[in-house]
Amino acid sequence: MTTIVHDTTEAVCLSSEYNLYLKPIAKMTISVALPQLKLPGKSISNWEVMERVKAMVAPEQFSALRISKSTMDFIRFEGEVENKTVVKSLLSRLDGKSIKLSGFTDVLKVRAVENKVDFPTRHDWDSFFRDAKDMNETVPGERPDTIHLEGLPCRWFSQKDSQFPDRPSEEVLIAVFQTFGKVRNVDIPMLDPYREEMLDKNFNTFSFGGHLNFEAYVQYQEYCGFTKAMDTLRSMKLMLKGDDGKAVACNIKVAFDTSKHLSELALKRRSMERLKLQELERQREEQKRREKEEEERRKEEERYDQLQKRNRELQEEEEKERRKEERTRKREQKLREREERRNLKRVRRQQEEEQKKLQMKIAMEERRLLLAQRNLESIRLIAELLARAKREKQEQSRQKEELARLQQLEACRRKQEEELRRVEVEKERALELQRREKELRERLLCNLLKKGSSKASRPQCKEEQTGPGEEASDPCGNDVMLGFVMYVYGM
Repeated sequence: MTTIVHDTTEAVCLSSEYNLYLKPIAKMTISVALPQLKLPGKSISNWEVMERVKAMVAPEQFSALRISKSTMDFIRFEGEVENKTVVKSLLSRLDGKSIKLSGFTDVLKVRAVENKVDFPTRHDWDSFFRDAKDMNETVPGERPDTIHLEGLPCRWFSQKDSQFPDRPSEEVLIAVFQTFGKVRNVDIPMLDPYREEMLDKNFNTFSFGGHLNFEAYVQYQEYCGFTKAMDTLRSMKLMLKGDDGKAVACNIKVAFDTSKHLSELALKRRSMERLKLQELERQREEQKRREKEEEERRKEEERYDQLQKRNRELQEEEEKERRKEERTRKREQKLREREERRNLKRVRRQQEEEQKKLQMKIAMEERRLLLAQRNLESIRLIAELLARAKREKQEQSRQKEELARLQQLEACRRKQEEELRRVEVEKERALELQRREKELRERLLCNLLKKGSSKASRPQCKEEQTGPGEEASDPCGNDVMLGFVMYVYGM
């Protein structure tokens, strides 16, 4: 049974190539004495007692805690923790303490001791092989050199990228246990297909936990390798550490071999038995093959007889069917001939009716064609009339456009003539103004000249004629002002 390992600090590397480690087993036995039940029908809950035990060791926790025995006088628990260093601390918290349950006046006494693992010592195997009558310590397999392992997980000892991940490998087993010394020989009984039929059938392939496990025998060349392996595996469980850092562990059973499993005599005996079983299996296969061939031949003869019988029955049935078909064919032939005569008459009548219908259809089509021709001629005539009307309309619109263009040209010409006349009138007016300006200048010059001469010849005469305080009249000055006004206003 595998369990998850959270703390791997105490793990010792067994094989770095296959991520296998050895972890110390830290187990303890806890006994809780139960009081005498005085009232009938009253009982003590094992689960409640277990929870109280767990609470007594807090904040530490058991990695596993189960009831190993329960009686009317006591309850015995078997607990396991992650590290062996924690065991003493838990024992000090549990041993000699008491538990008070609700509803009971008496207290429950707790006793806790470290669990001793049942593992063979050097004295055990030395005394066994020394006292054994049928053992020879000079022969491999009959001396302390072979370890018997049980409960090894198959997946942990399989080849990497193997097609059978649930099948262990002897090469992996050798590579793992060669850490303690050179391995002479190994044996995995579950890999031998003939082992179940041999005499030594005492090997297991499955543990009660439901996982596929196997047993194995590892034989070392030297005694020091055997002792080193046994001392290292004592009170240890096997642990696998994954690439993601997660680890699982399982308990394995380790013992020294007392059955001479890997001795030369046992190997030869199993080899001979294997050859006998192979020969027996070959004979069985040959017998099965002959029986199968005989069975197939017998079945083939039965099939042939059945086939012949079936063929005769089929021939008889075919002959009956042929006669029946012949009668049916003749009867059908008569019916067909009668039906053909009827059909011929029916076809003739249909042809006559179709001929009449065709003639009527032709006459109707000829009349439709005549009407269509007349309609076509009417359409052509109407089209011609419409075309002529259109041409006349186009001619009238063209004449209107031409008339409008001529009127526009005439209006333009008149406008130009009016502009020319206006220019000529302006020109004549300008010439007239120039002429008047010239005359006015001449008159103005003449008046100025006259005025100057009159002022020089008759200044005195004017003074005599005009009295004091009177102004003399100047006819020349009036004329000058008049001419200037006429010039300004364009007269």
